[in-house]
Amino acid sequence: MYALAIHGGAGALPRAQLTGAREQEYRQGLAQALAAGQRVLERDGCALDAVEAAVTVLEDDVLFNAGRGAVLTCEGTVELDAAIMDGEHLRAGAVAAVRYVRNPVQLARRVLEDCPHVFLVADGADRFAEQAGLPRVDNTYFITPSRVQQLAALPTQRSQTALDEPPFGTVGAVARDGAGRLAAATSTGGTAGKLSGRVGDSPVIGAGTYADNHSCAVSTTGHGEWFLRTVQAYDIAARLRYGAATLAEAVSDSIEQRLPRLGASGGLIAVDHRGEIAIRYNTPAMFRASVRSGEAASIHIY
Repeated sequence: MYALAIHGGAGALPRAQLTGAREQEYRQGLAQALAAGQRVLERDGCALDAVEAAVTVLEDDVLFNAGRGAVLTCEGTVELDAAIMDGEHLRAGAVAAVRYVRNPVQLARRVLEDCPHVFLVADGADRFAEQAGLPRVDNTYFITPSRVQQLAALPTQRSQTALDEPPFGTVGAVARDGAGRLAAATSTGGTAGKLSGRVGDSPVIGAGTYADNHSCAVSTTGHGEWFLRTVQAYDIAARLRYGAATLAEAVSDSIEQRLPRLGASGGLIAVDHRGEIAIRYNTPAMFRASVRSGEAASIHIY
């Protein structure tokens, strides 16, 4: 039995601001990403391939804050972060502040497979991508007119509003394949107007991304600084493995109690070793979709 969940970010988005046509575009983007991962799982592929496939589609979709269409730094450039983790052997690959790799999640996968290290950043990560033969693009490839307008509209170069209200768009996927293997992947452009060099929770193993076959796979979105400080993804897994909590209990306590007490908001997706899926958020909306073998796909925003 396989299970797959994806997210496209959580944040403050009143229903009145999302037109019917725009909502349909988001739903279509989520459906395409979910289908990409599901095709892998239906062919008895591994969870790691499934999450990479799903996140790659979301990185190529300008609607989401990952890959092309990502938010801009205060300098008007794009710096991308991504991570992927294999729950079977606890292998992981992560990259941060990359500027020329079309699909950062694919670079994170190459780090996992072909690099003696777990985490590469900035120029070193971009050079590794070139050596690995991954497609290189100019930084302007990622920049879209809507993100230029977004940066210009920020009240300050360092967007404090972005910290108060997490932006939509960070993307992620978690999966359990038919063999019981778990995997997670997360990709993001970070926070709009961020300082160059800022790294959030998404590429940090244990904070924004984690997978362990003995517990669960997790991908987060929201207040990156707080997910970092609370090591949120690993905290969920530890509650299952050492605290005997169910996935639903662990995720609910995290999103509905612990983070609000800290003044943090966001959401996460998770799947456990039995194939149970949990999706929680404490923001007005979260782009999300999920499917399990033998069941119809589910796509929601509110």
